[in-house]
Amino acid sequence: MLTLKQIYDDKELIIAGLEKKHFQGAREAIDEVLRLDGERKAAQQKKDAAAAEMNKISKSIGMLMAKGQRAEAEAAKAQTGELKANIAAFDEKMAAAEEAQTKLLLTIPNVPYAIVPEGSCAEDNLVVKSNVAHHGGDTVGTWVGEVNNDEAKLPHWELAKKYNLIDFDLGVKISGAGFPVYIGQGARLQRALINFFLAEANKAGYTEIMPPTVVNAASGYGTGQLPDKEGQMYHCEVDDLYLIPTAEVPVTNLYRDVILEEAQLPIKNCAYTECFRREAGSYGKDVRGLNRLHEFSKIEIVRIDTPEHSDASHKEMLGHVEGLLQKLELPYRILRLSGGDMSFTAALCYDFEVYSEAQHRWLEVSSTSNFDTYQANRLKCRYRRDEDKKVTLCHTLNGSALALPRIVAALLENNQCEEGIRIPKALQPYFGDDMIR
Repeated sequence: MLTLKQIYDDKELIIAGLEKKHFQGAREAIDEVLRLDGERKAAQQKKDAAAAEMNKISKSIGMLMAKGQRAEAEAAKAQTGELKANIAAFDEKMAAAEEAQTKLLLTIPNVPYAIVPEGSCAEDNLVVKSNVAHHGGDTVGTWVGEVNNDEAKLPHWELAKKYNLIDFDLGVKISGAGFPVYIGQGARLQRALINFFLAEANKAGYTEIMPPTVVNAASGYGTGQLPDKEGQMYHCEVDDLYLIPTAEVPVTNLYRDVILEEAQLPIKNCAYTECFRREAGSYGKDVRGLNRLHEFSKIEIVRIDTPEHSDASHKEMLGHVEGLLQKLELPYRILRLSGGDMSFTAALCYDFEVYSEAQHRWLEVSSTSNFDTYQANRLKCRYRRDEDKKVTLCHTLNGSALALPRIVAALLENNQCEEGIRIPKALQPYFGDDMIR
């Protein structure tokens, strides 16, 4: 959530940033926030004046009674009663203005950094690095070879059936479309990737967390899924709990209403969880097989940091995710998302995509974001500076490291050969073999 100080200090920059994110009615929303704050301040001033007057009159009542001026004392008491009622009315006005202001602020997205490209959709995202030579235009980065669009290669949903790895029909029988059942070597591959990703995160200094996979509404509001993604989350209405769309929600909320010491930062956590997304409105070839699921496994990395160090933390996270893709020997590219394609809460986001040689397209496998103080303000996640002991908002960051479904899709499709499906060398100790046969 944007802070009032940000809005007062940089109103025009805030509005320009919101327009860059294609937030409709940016100026009107910010003006209304300021109007409500003015209304709250005016009520506060009237309350303070009434309280001061009531205090002054209250002190005079005893003196009037001592002088025997009973009528005057009773009149003073009546006046304090009126002032007390006025103060209660001012409190109601302040509370109403503050509640309306908070509700409005919760609907206003984060402001993108200046480095974020202009654009309204995914086509406007900027490719900043790739490890393939050519595909769909120029790329930047290390050349490792060209991707192979072999028409003979089978898509992963056919490979899954051929090697009895994943049964999509059984998932439909048990739960519905988008809930696959992993079998035998398919289940083993899932477990191998989870253990590999967690082991790599541990090597990078991340502390593993095993959080709940259902959260309360306060947690959803804390990280910004509510109210923005309310219709996309599974809601257990009887208990008013939500199935998590990502481990970002419970792990970041560990630090809700917490004041950390600067020496504790950066905090680095990782977590493996199942993730649940309704994906309402998704259909067509782009959702076939593992491309878009309602339930999937993901390892998330989360950081809590100081404003001064969060940029360095973000770069380290990007390097970590890139290292995983390199070890899995997958063709990948990194995109800096445009304003119109960024999430509601992010100030800066990079997506990682791997290339599917059977589907002939790029598949997103990670989003790695810096949220600046936006989530921290919602969470009241703060730290005490060593230098002056001032308490200030932290920065929060997170990224997928990694989401499994499209990684599995690319591994199966890109590594198929006559003998079976080759397992990358880095994954073999976790899988227990060099090939799916």
